[in-house]
Amino acid sequence: MKQSWQVFKRDVNRLIRVRKAWVIVIGVLVTPALYAWFNINAFWEPYANTANIKVAVANLDSGANSELTGKVNIGDQVVDQLRDNDQLGWQFLDEDEAHEAVKSGDVYAAIVIPKNFSKDLLSLTTGTFTQPALEYFVNEKTSAIAPKITDVAASQLDKQITEAFKEQVAFAATTAVKDSGDSVELRLFNAKTDMINTFDQTVKSLGSARTSVNEASAGLADSRGTIASARATLGDVNHALDDVKVSIDAATQTLNETQQQLANFTDAASNAYLKGTTILAESAAQAQVNITALTQELKQANARIGASITEVQKVIDANNDSIAELRSLIDGGTLDPATQANLQSIIDQLEAQNQAHQQVLAQLQQLNDSTAQAVQSVQDTVDALAQAMKDSNASAVKLRGVITQTIPKINSAVSKLSASAGGFSAALTAQQETLKQADNLLAGIDTQLFNMGEALSSFDKNLAGMINGVATAKSDVLTLSAASEWGALATITGLDPDHIAKFVASPVTVEEKVVFPVASYGSAMAALFTNLSLWIGAFVLMVIFKIEVDTEGLRGITVRQAYFGRFMLLGTLAALQALIVCIGNLIIGVQTESALAFVGTGVFTAIVYLSIIYALSVSFGHIGRGLCILLVIMQIPGASGLYPIELMPGFFRTIYPLLPFSYGIDAMRETIAGFYGGHYWKFIGVLTLMMVLAFILGLVLRRRLANFNLLFNRQIASTDLLIGEKVQVVGTGYRLSDVIHALQNRDEYRDDLARRAKPFTQHYPTLLKGTLFIGAIGMVTLGVIAWLLPGGKALMLGLWVVWCLLVMGFLVVLEYIKQSFAQAQEVAQMQDDDLREAMFADGGGLQHELVSALAAPHEAHTNAEPNVGSRGTQFGEPHGDLHGESSTSSRPETPKGGDQA
Repeated sequence: MKQSWQVFKRDVNRLIRVRKAWVIVIGVLVTPALYAWFNINAFWEPYANTANIKVAVANLDSGANSELTGKVNIGDQVVDQLRDNDQLGWQFLDEDEAHEAVKSGDVYAAIVIPKNFSKDLLSLTTGTFTQPALEYFVNEKTSAIAPKITDVAASQLDKQITEAFKEQVAFAATTAVKDSGDSVELRLFNAKTDMINTFDQTVKSLGSARTSVNEASAGLADSRGTIASARATLGDVNHALDDVKVSIDAATQTLNETQQQLANFTDAASNAYLKGTTILAESAAQAQVNITALTQELKQANARIGASITEVQKVIDANNDSIAELRSLIDGGTLDPATQANLQSIIDQLEAQNQAHQQVLAQLQQLNDSTAQAVQSVQDTVDALAQAMKDSNASAVKLRGVITQTIPKINSAVSKLSASAGGFSAALTAQQETLKQADNLLAGIDTQLFNMGEALSSFDKNLAGMINGVATAKSDVLTLSAASEWGALATITGLDPDHIAKFVASPVTVEEKVVFPVASYGSAMAALFTNLSLWIGAFVLMVIFKIEVDTEGLRGITVRQAYFGRFMLLGTLAALQALIVCIGNLIIGVQTESALAFVGTGVFTAIVYLSIIYALSVSFGHIGRGLCILLVIMQIPGASGLYPIELMPGFFRTIYPLLPFSYGIDAMRETIAGFYGGHYWKFIGVLTLMMVLAFILGLVLRRRLANFNLLFNRQIASTDLLIGEKVQVVGTGYRLSDVIHALQNRDEYRDDLARRAKPFTQHYPTLLKGTLFIGAIGMVTLGVIAWLLPGGKALMLGLWVVWCLLVMGFLVVLEYIKQSFAQAQEVAQMQDDDLREAMFADGGGLQHELVSALAAPHEAHTNAEPNVGSRGTQFGEPHGDLHGESSTSSRPETPKGGDQA
């Protein structure tokens, strides 16, 4: 680094000695700052002067009338609002004048409100909607930004018209709603009262129906009790008939025995009159007892049958009462159809049962009559027997005659009585069967009455549920009257039409909360313009100052030392440029979160930009400077300095992460508006990486392309029109392998060089012309494709640039190969002493050892001459660092021992 520091000190001393150069240095330092300051001030508050942008307004609106809004003229309202609006320079003209003003450029745009604008706008309220339209005319030739501003103005005008229309419609609608709300509230109150009264009446009717149902249920319960009693009576009758049958059987048996006794008596009457009389008396007494018992049983049976008749009649009457009550429920009309159908089915069943009961009643009546007849027959028999006994007693004296006459009669009467008892027994059996059927019938009736009771119980529950439902509905109505909706209706009746209209016209307001606020537009643009000025300043250094280091006062300087030595000078100047522009930004009022960080970021960014531009310029000369211009051209739209990168075409979004401006601008924005997390250090880290890569690239390419730059600058200088630098520090100057080969066997080296150079020399013109032709064809092809694909222009432009760089790179490679062969030819023509002098002049110790070992018979030359081109001067003074013209710099010197290739 000692040699590099010597280069820096020498260059500074040269600038200090030549005072006239101070003007240039000061200009180089200040000019980039002027670019930033003027642009930042120009963009400080551009939108504060929009009142100078003239926009014509022509109002042709004739107004309209609507039942909802009344008389309306939107055009006049808009004009009145615009007269109070100073955001733009509104010019109120007639239609023809507005059109002419737009065409002539006197105004940037014109807005025409058509004649039927209000009418079309109010058509929304008539059901035949016609879309209203403003006529907007804009002259895009006069400015690129002004039409965008007038577009916003047109949109704002449309918004104002919409808000005014909505305000009028909302006022009319709110007034109508308020008036309707009063009427609706009264109707709702009346409806509530009517509904509550109806609910009360319904509950009362349902309660009465439940009472009737309960009474019917009680009647059914009584009927079931009566039926149970009747069934018990029928059971008793059946038991009584069983007893009667037993008595009849006993009487029949007695009558049979009496007949047998009468027969025996008749046979033995003559022989045993007295005995017969006694037997007759006993038989008569026994018969009297039996007949008395039979009569008693028949009377009891008759009484039980009469009771059964009474009970059955009660059942029939109870059924009739139930039928009447159920019919009254049906005729009342308060029951639902399903319940009416169930009750009608029950009535039909009861009527069928009554018909069966009537048949049972008729049979019981007939049985009662038969029993009465049997009792009468028994009574007649008793009377007959008593009469017979009386006659027997009275005619005892005439016993023989009586026996022969009366006993046969008695025998006949007993036979008849026995026959009557048999018939009566059969009748009793039939009656028992009838009673059994009657019992079954009553059991069925009891089951039907039970089911009817269950149905009435279910119906009663349904009625209770209906009562609860009506009560719930009544409660809901009362609750609704006290609910928030009712209160909302009261709110509607108290609406303020003016307040509602203003709210509907603009229902939403935006509350802006700025994150990382920037006070002015100029401060927001400072990051872009400062970075541009730093890049331009670094590029101006590459144009004004020489980037090739001369060897005056320096011995054995290497490419690396020369690279860092000149960079130290240029870096100092770039840092001064950054200090001037950043401090100036602070003076003119650019906002910063940290002034120290802002200035430090500017200085660091300037050094990074210089390292990139310096590496390209030193490595490729004028071509490198052209690449620097290309880089700044691509970085302005591609580094998100003016517009968000998301708005840029895909090509620029792709290269965005590769551009230094992307990180320099973002880092400076952090110092202006505020820091977030580690973003600032991430941007600084990427810039540091780019600077390191630039140094590596510059050192490697500068050494590899030194001979090419030497040739290129010679050819540039030979035009006497373009400025070319003398390339004095080129490392070895020649390839070490070529020198060693030439020193070992010069003839073999010449033959090998000729063999290798012949194919390239023969094809060089073809390769050169072919590269130029293919390059031109590719450029034209990409241009045509870009023309045919409007949406891909940015991508095609990027590919076009890449294609040009590839063609240029291939041409550089061709020239590099040609220069390599030319230098190798020079080596073949140089004497051994000249080769050693050239190597020692470069200061390479290793080369000196190799040459000494390979050329032992020769003496080592220690007094070598300076390297190629070391004797030239600039400005008539010792090797200045600023570009200048002189007679000694117009022609390059030829290396000793060889001709220019």
